[in-house]
Amino acid sequence: MLIAKEDFDSLVGRSALADGVDRRGFIKTALGTGFAAAVLPVAAQNVIRTDTTGLSAGETSINVGGQQVPLYYARPEGKKNVPVVLVISEIFGVHEHIADVARRFAKLGYLALAPDLFERQGDPTKYTSIPELMKEIIARTPDAQVMGDLDACVAWAKANGGDTSKLGITGFCWGGRITWLYSAHNPAVRAGVAWYGRLVGDKTELTPRHPVDIAASLKTPVLGLYAGKDAGIPLDSVEKMKAELAKGSSKSEFIVFPNAGHAFHADYRPSYVAADAEEGWKRCVEWFRRHLEA
Repeated sequence: MLIAKEDFDSLVGRSALADGVDRRGFIKTALGTGFAAAVLPVAAQNVIRTDTTGLSAGETSINVGGQQVPLYYARPEGKKNVPVVLVISEIFGVHEHIADVARRFAKLGYLALAPDLFERQGDPTKYTSIPELMKEIIARTPDAQVMGDLDACVAWAKANGGDTSKLGITGFCWGGRITWLYSAHNPAVRAGVAWYGRLVGDKTELTPRHPVDIAASLKTPVLGLYAGKDAGIPLDSVEKMKAELAKGSSKSEFIVFPNAGHAFHADYRPSYVAADAEEGWKRCVEWFRRHLEA
């Protein structure tokens, strides 16, 4: 069943609103609720919903140079010194699916943190057009800003019961690219899992490097989960990344799902491929257990 934009709010509980509006005048919804306007209608029959039984989960914020950055967190209730996983969203921000992924990690014993990395640029969930979203939000978000916000997330985790000596990061699409970059940026990261993140691209002032540029010097093992039918990330870019990784010592690996396309893990979108999503999640969990919990 597909749920149209005008019907979706009442069905998934998007009534909880944060006070205030963003810089474009959009009413701000609670972090981790609903879905971005650009991806509606939602394939509701596939949406996975992980409950909060046994968890402490919700929204907080962290101060980064005077800027309050919203943060969705989920953790096993009452436990401390647990491994930490940063969960990095697609271009659509921290919506219901990303919050659910954080809760899935929390159910496995992790402190999972999903920061709103677009807070300074605006609210990506409100844009109905992906090209406009790319122009107004994504193209204006500097990699350096993102790296600093993630550093602040790690500091917050350390101060709030997370064991940052067991630090991992995972991300989807835009967040997959960030996963590669942050794994190179922060030597404390012990493992990463990048879901179909772009590997090559044009260098700009705000995006001066791409994963292929840091591959040879990367020390952290990153598992790349990619799709054989991804029109936006051709397999030749995967091969270029593999060649650069082979020059280094990170022991990163790729798994390519030959019959899947982009966003095959996104259970709320038509691109979802249940079998590959489940296998990818299994490989992701195994990767973190091997590198974070050993």
